[in-house]
Amino acid sequence: MEGSDFNFIDLLANGDVTALEEAQKSYGDSWRKRGGVGAFMMLARKWDRIENQVGKNNYDVFKTIKDDLTDTGILDDIRDLRRYLLLVEAHVTDKPSKDSKEYFTQ
Repeated sequence: MEGSDFNFIDLLANGDVTALEEAQKSYGDSWRKRGGVGAFMMLARKWDRIENQVGKNNYDVFKTIKDDLTDTGILDDIRDLRRYLLLVEAHVTDKPSKDSKEYFTQ
């Protein structure tokens, strides 16, 4: 088995930033409007959607993705959850600089 393709992961992460910037224009910071509990519930709802979908395939996430490659399928929920998690982490950290090796090696 090959290792992870970190160049592709870098593209995914940059795509997430672009998508978050676009969403910010329409939604602002509505994801945190109701505080930490509301933010958690938003994450939980996304996880519940993913769990519901994979449950139909004995929790095989790879099969579930392969079976539904539509724009509104499980990959859409995975992307949303990943992006929300980025927002949460960025909100609660001290927003370190890009050069802060200490933060990015945790």
